[in-house]
Amino acid sequence: MNELKKIKNALISVYYKDNLESVIQQLNTLGVKIYSTGGTQDFIEMLGVAVTPVESLTSYPSILGGRVKTLHPKVFGGILSRRELQSDVEQMEEYEIPEIDLVIVDLYPFEETVKSGGSEDDIIEKIDIGGISLIRAAAKNFKDVVIVSSKKEYNFLLEKILIAQKGASALQDRKMLAVRAFDTSSHYDVAIFKHFDTAENVFKQSIQQSAILRYGENPHQKGVFYGNLEEMFTKLNGKELSYNNLLDVDAAVSLIAEFKETTFAILKHNNACGIASRPKLVDAWKDALAGDPTSAFGGVLITNKKVDVESTEEINKLFFEVIIAPSYDDKALEILKAKPNRIILIQKEVILPSKSFRTLLNGVIEQDKDMQTETVSDMQTVTKVSPTADEQRDLEFANKIVKHTKSNTIVLAKNNQLLASGVGQTSRVDALEQAIAKANKFGFNLKGAVMASDAFFPFPDCVEIAHTAGVTAVIQPGGSIKDKDSVAYCDANGMSMTMTGTRHFKH
Repeated sequence: MNELKKIKNALISVYYKDNLESVIQQLNTLGVKIYSTGGTQDFIEMLGVAVTPVESLTSYPSILGGRVKTLHPKVFGGILSRRELQSDVEQMEEYEIPEIDLVIVDLYPFEETVKSGGSEDDIIEKIDIGGISLIRAAAKNFKDVVIVSSKKEYNFLLEKILIAQKGASALQDRKMLAVRAFDTSSHYDVAIFKHFDTAENVFKQSIQQSAILRYGENPHQKGVFYGNLEEMFTKLNGKELSYNNLLDVDAAVSLIAEFKETTFAILKHNNACGIASRPKLVDAWKDALAGDPTSAFGGVLITNKKVDVESTEEINKLFFEVIIAPSYDDKALEILKAKPNRIILIQKEVILPSKSFRTLLNGVIEQDKDMQTETVSDMQTVTKVSPTADEQRDLEFANKIVKHTKSNTIVLAKNNQLLASGVGQTSRVDALEQAIAKANKFGFNLKGAVMASDAFFPFPDCVEIAHTAGVTAVIQPGGSIKDKDSVAYCDANGMSMTMTGTRHFKH
């Protein structure tokens, strides 16, 4: 499968000649026939290496001021022919087209011309046509062709393929170079798009489907969703999703994915204000709502189980914007649809992207999504007292919630129920005190509760405050130079602490 293919013919046409000499000399040593154009042809001839002009192959000179040089069936046929397909082989022989096994091409400096303040005519002339076409053709046919789309790849070509493998290429190398070539071509096209369409969102170039939203975060802001929501949900009722609805729906979908047991969650401003896991759905709903019945008003609801009539009769007492579930009883739907603006979604089984993107300054940042979820087996007890089985269960539950809550955050939980959380605070102590105040406000007894933190405790003050409030077990990633101080406080006061080694910041 990874059979080496010998390079017999090469097409070279580049704007930049830097570091090309060694490649040319090695190709010549290996007896590879070189085809070239214009300035590249002159450069190769100056090295004393034999080169065949492309026009002798096509029988056409470079025309239209150099705009058309390589766009010809004898060039693209040589690149795109499938060596194993008999009909292609016969046509190649009939039209006397040589197989081109290596294409070295770069692109006109479009971005550099824009940055240097070039005129509009100069910029347009630096939109490459032949080069981009050659790159795509060679990358498409990576099964047989080596594509080098940038001088950054010269060293790999020279050292690995031309020297180490004596001018023969392996499929894995050709495919790798093709991927890099497609990256080169896509970046080039995006640069052109952004220059001529500067008012549009940076993501639009890669996503064709879009939906106009009622507005953005606020009524004076325009909003557009680029993507296909129909792949994610079946919408059964209600008005169109707003920008803010979508943010909450995204947060809700990510959170509920953490739970296999029957779970109900209520989200507001991307954070869970209530969540509980129970054997019966109606009980999960009631205990989720109890976590913060004030914030639940106007929230987004989500569950991982079929919504039944008993639960719906309780849910229907609350005003909410959106409900998401895998399915609904017919009678439950009838009740929910009584309010025409209420958005009812069926969540489909879809594998979500593993990367996340965000616009920032004059660009975009990318990262892997936080896919790490700790279980009991990932908890390392660092105190003299170990958490009980019930505490371990609650620590795992709380740690799942803390992962999906804005930093700095503290989550307090007991019996698979969110009692309260402190979210988005600039101090971890503030987050804890906010959580305790909320739990007290809604009548929760924190005795025997657990505490989860999205990052380490720099000082023992948090465990001291939590202990005073009744918390008996703590989960945190660890990693502070003063971890021992927090552990020492727990040991002195009969608390258990586990560390996971994984931080869950969410900004």
